[in-house]
Amino acid sequence: MSDVKSLEARLRTEDFGSAGSRRLVRAGFIPAVIYGKQEPVHIVINAKEFMMKKHTFSESTLISLFVDGTEHKVFVKTYQEDLLKGIVKHVDFYEVTFGVLVKTHVRVELTGTPNGCKAGGVLEQVIHEVEIECFPRHLPQAITADVSALEINEGIRVSDLVVPAEIKVLTDANATVATVKGVKEEVAPAADDAAAATTTEAK
Repeated sequence: MSDVKSLEARLRTEDFGSAGSRRLVRAGFIPAVIYGKQEPVHIVINAKEFMMKKHTFSESTLISLFVDGTEHKVFVKTYQEDLLKGIVKHVDFYEVTFGVLVKTHVRVELTGTPNGCKAGGVLEQVIHEVEIECFPRHLPQAITADVSALEINEGIRVSDLVVPAEIKVLTDANATVATVKGVKEEVAPAADDAAAATTTEAK
């Protein structure tokens, strides 16, 4: 299971609408909504805290979100970011229920240096995440794949990924995760240059 992160929040009981959201952002807060159980819950989180921790949140990161002291187990579903200003304007959380299966995406991390790369090949990662289904307590932060044994023109598929029995991978089993490609020697351009030089000398 992934490491549990935490965030502090308070209920948003007033100043709704786009104008209210802009005022909250200017004051150093981020308007947010918790989905997943009954009615959506409108909250406000501290912008500085979220920005400091944002890089540690993936779609499979389980977060303890404390709203006025009440804990909610959530994922970051999506967020709206202003890249020019370097701020987050809104966050959507999804609350999970323990004992109920969840579907989410987890990243695939490659480990090792392929034998094929040592022979001049190039490793290409085709799939960077896969969709899985499991109970919240079994959620991994990532799925690792050892590519050390790959030779040139060899690859691994989703079916080759080693995952715990509690996790069901939903992505197509035949999809290619990574492959080692050979690098073609560019001999032709050199030959063309030599031919051109011979033609010039003849003239």
